[in-house]
Amino acid sequence: MLIYKIFRRPEWDAFRAAGETEGAPIDVADGYIHFSTAAQVTETAAKWFATESDLVLVAVRSAPLGSALKWEASRGGALFPHLYRRLHMADVVWDKSLPLGVSGHIFPEGVI
Repeated sequence: MLIYKIFRRPEWDAFRAAGETEGAPIDVADGYIHFSTAAQVTETAAKWFATESDLVLVAVRSAPLGSALKWEASRGGALFPHLYRRLHMADVVWDKSLPLGVSGHIFPEGVI
């Protein structure tokens, strides 16, 4: 199963340059990297990135993350994937721009 992480462009650029990341400031503060499933990612974008246009959507396969990936209750009790280790570029399956359109973010075909 693919899970998704939304990065602001400077966060993505720093991740690519370093080859690994602890995530965005909220991830560092919470002690894990926040991910969303395909069913959750549009709401995540709308809630946390509503006015931001220079974003990058990153897809990661959940199974290879092993026991470092925990499914924990969040919004409305839904289970969200949280990664309790650094994310490595080798974990990334693909990355795509996530532009902001007139009625919200424009997700790549096949994600939602």
